[in-house]
Amino acid sequence: MNQHSTRTKCGKMRFSFLPLVAVLLASPVYGKGYADPADVLPNEIVQQTIVGTVTSTADNAPLSGVSVTVKETSRGAATDDNGRYTITAAVGEILVFSYLGYVSQEIVVGQNAIINVQLADDAESLEEVVVVGYGTQKRKEVTSAVATVRAEDFNAGGARSPMDLIQGKVAGLNITRTQGNNPNSSAAIQLRGVTSLTGSRTPLIVIDGIPGGSLDLLQQDDIESFDVLKDGSAAAIYGTRGNAGVILITTKKGKAGEARFDYSTYVQREVIDRKPDYLTAVDFRNLIAQGVINETQDLGSSTDLYDELIDRQNTSQYHNLAASGGTTNTNYRASIYFNDANGVAKQSGREQFGGRLNINQKGLQERLTLSMNLATNFNKANMLGGGFNPDNRTTTGTDFEQAIQRNPTAPIYNPDGTFYETQAYNNYNPLGRLAHRIAERNQQTISADARLRLEIIEGLSASAFGSYVRDNFNDRFYRSTLDWDQRVGTSYQGMAYASKRNEVRWTQTFESTIDYNKTFNEDHAITGLLGYSYQYATNENFNVNNNGFTTDGFLDWNLSEGSAITNTQLPRPGMDSFKEDNTLIAFFGRVNYAFKGKYFAQAILRREGSSRFGANHKWGNFPAASVGWTLSEEEFIQNIPQINELKLRVGYGVTGNQDISNYQSLVTLSGGGVYPQDGVYYQTYGPARNPNPDLRWEQKAEWNFGLDFGLFNNRISGALDVYNRETKDLLYEYNAQQPAFARDKIYTNVGSIRNHGVELQISAVAIQRDDFRWNIDFAGNSQYNELTKLSSDVFKANWLEFYGLPSPGALGNAFRLEEGGEVGNFYGKRFAGFTDDGKWQFYKADGSVAGTSGMNNDDLAIIGNGVPKYQASLSNTFSYKGFDLTILFRGKFAYDILNTQDLYFGNKRWLPNNLLRSAVTTHNQLDDDPQYSDYYLEKGDFVKLDNLTLGYNFRLNTAYIRNLRVYVTGRNIATITGYSGIDPELQDTGFEAGVDARGFYPRTQSWAIGLNVGF
Repeated sequence: MNQHSTRTKCGKMRFSFLPLVAVLLASPVYGKGYADPADVLPNEIVQQTIVGTVTSTADNAPLSGVSVTVKETSRGAATDDNGRYTITAAVGEILVFSYLGYVSQEIVVGQNAIINVQLADDAESLEEVVVVGYGTQKRKEVTSAVATVRAEDFNAGGARSPMDLIQGKVAGLNITRTQGNNPNSSAAIQLRGVTSLTGSRTPLIVIDGIPGGSLDLLQQDDIESFDVLKDGSAAAIYGTRGNAGVILITTKKGKAGEARFDYSTYVQREVIDRKPDYLTAVDFRNLIAQGVINETQDLGSSTDLYDELIDRQNTSQYHNLAASGGTTNTNYRASIYFNDANGVAKQSGREQFGGRLNINQKGLQERLTLSMNLATNFNKANMLGGGFNPDNRTTTGTDFEQAIQRNPTAPIYNPDGTFYETQAYNNYNPLGRLAHRIAERNQQTISADARLRLEIIEGLSASAFGSYVRDNFNDRFYRSTLDWDQRVGTSYQGMAYASKRNEVRWTQTFESTIDYNKTFNEDHAITGLLGYSYQYATNENFNVNNNGFTTDGFLDWNLSEGSAITNTQLPRPGMDSFKEDNTLIAFFGRVNYAFKGKYFAQAILRREGSSRFGANHKWGNFPAASVGWTLSEEEFIQNIPQINELKLRVGYGVTGNQDISNYQSLVTLSGGGVYPQDGVYYQTYGPARNPNPDLRWEQKAEWNFGLDFGLFNNRISGALDVYNRETKDLLYEYNAQQPAFARDKIYTNVGSIRNHGVELQISAVAIQRDDFRWNIDFAGNSQYNELTKLSSDVFKANWLEFYGLPSPGALGNAFRLEEGGEVGNFYGKRFAGFTDDGKWQFYKADGSVAGTSGMNNDDLAIIGNGVPKYQASLSNTFSYKGFDLTILFRGKFAYDILNTQDLYFGNKRWLPNNLLRSAVTTHNQLDDDPQYSDYYLEKGDFVKLDNLTLGYNFRLNTAYIRNLRVYVTGRNIATITGYSGIDPELQDTGFEAGVDARGFYPRTQSWAIGLNVGF
């Protein structure tokens, strides 16, 4: 492994260096091959034979032809085809390992005669080079907050989303799977807190230079690295789309060399992590015997509906085969994949296949370079499992809500084989829905791009880049004649319902840049970038539905046969279509200056125009500046041997947010009903919204103060960042005066929000001996969000409220956000106890106590907060000979959870539905209707053993197999928490953080067995 790592990661939270320092001082080896001074014999120079193997950090493949020399001598050797070398050197001498395309490494010879080395790829993408907007920089020259995660550091196991690969790896980057391992859900992503009320709060994804690239086109073995532009001075190069940060994803490319094949596969199974503690049929009958439940509610069966909904044969499989090779002038990489992901819920799966092709060609004496990428994804998803909402085409989790609340003595089937339906509040038989409904999606995604780069003269080059991304969705939904909702006696009169939806999204991008790179008098280095960007995006969709099908023979493939077209006694059929588009144009520039390799400065300006904003504010300017000072290059630091690298960074940048709905500044028309004239009904139209020619960008101004460090021969390295950001001109819909406005609402800029926090990222080599290595990676952060402004002189709002609690009962909204308040504040009643007969008591504003009927809005208060204030992760990697073991812990702290499952199902008033056991234990005293208060708030703090991976790398003496690795991975292994619910890791992004909803998709442990082979 490479001990001289300069990877910079960022995190927030206090972290003591003392344990690490103690480990280092106790270790007989200070670095990768660095000998303890006590082991060196200054007066006795004895030559010894040193042997070892040199491999690549990327895939553990042996490297042949690596130059191995003894520094400042003429002695040298080279590795053979198996990466092995032999050389003579004395204790204290320095071995230099160098290889074209890899980072050179220097190792001090100790007493051990075996020195194995791993070299990291250099140049284009790895250790010392960081991908930034529209180019790369050497890590030592970076003056902004940029975190990098390489392929060798990705989370192992089956990733449902590419973002799963870096969960817990970047301080300040919050990645949460709100529906567990549901293969049809996406990860919620948020960087450094909330930055908008109604616009996008998700970082911009840039894949191989394509802004807004599709994550569906990425497979885990095709990704080279993630680079996260965290602060404004780094993200300003992307202007109006950089408010929430930028994530740059680089895929693997072709390289010169012999032809190579790489095959990766895994098989994965999932098991339920923790079931809700609901009453069994035996428990339910005991309550009947006690007189708590009416004996008529014993329906004669014993059913565990939760278990009935679980697919215990949920095996997932993944295969990826890549081929690469070529010459210096022409090289390629091509891959094909198949991924069959099956969720733990029945009828929840996603089968996909596709490929990726990269070709690079050089000409004109290597001055002209053409790079092309083509990527495809074809997938078919069964979205029915867990509960499905056809209106917004999302998984609801309501099937498992039924599993908690449905009478456990109710049978699944009637004697005639039909599904048994219970008639209690909010009940349905989810197995009947799984049998009689269809909810499927067929999706095809394609991306193509090409970049042409010409070196005009030395130090001056120009490039042109074009891309096209197309997403095509085909959704189908069907409820059969046997479905309970279609039964005789409903408006559907026992006939079936069908709907279809088609959507096409496509984006065209063209960008051109001019790059300048020049060094003057060996001390002054200047790089410059000028660019132009054009992006056009459009969305077309069509949907239609009909009912009145008397047979299931056609399913949804013959919509015209539905009799609702002519039978007005049936629900009316529907049809709709829509198209929208937007254009983004920008001019941008960046200048970097370095003096003597220790003083750095960067300036950025992007001027951008968007069709989404008002006529008076189509264009906006987004400047940024940052500076860096490498103190470790100064003499007063160079005299401190424990410090290898120390760099201060200060950055300031302004970014924007244009990711809002189209046409918000314009008057658009909507149907106003029909108007009869001469027996003919004519459709009428009116304004759908008020125009706002002054609609403008949301803009975020951000300061970032950073410190990069490397200590003890770079045994400890990392970064500390402190940031303060304020986003102003927040867009929200306010009341509009009528007249003069035609509508009662107007979308306009008023508010502001502030975020601040600290991030700390540390990488350490705790132990490095002959065959054993222990690496530690820590990432931690603090996060605070405050709404600093909500109203203006013209447009006013007292507060904003979020998450309306579901029926029964008018329980109101769970969150309130007001000026000066924190994002995520729970707002409700304060619990004061129960009366002797189990009735609610709450505190009023004056401190007195009253029952439910005595409370009013003035008595409500802030009762908690659902946004974690602190997050941290700790990864330990152990390597011994061919074995490697990775243990990843993640945790979130200082936040509250609203346990709505307990609120509803932990109350005996929910009878005759089934209950959680807490209704007759923890909450047994309660005998009143559900009420929302801090009684149901719990501390959510947790620590998870999130990833455990054990692998073995085989060393095979064969010319056919380059490397072979097998591994076993477990994810979400164990959780330490005081929270009484199923899982304390919930949605904690946006404005509805910390709610454990009634409907849920089960959280699981996943176990995978994988294989990586290089030929």
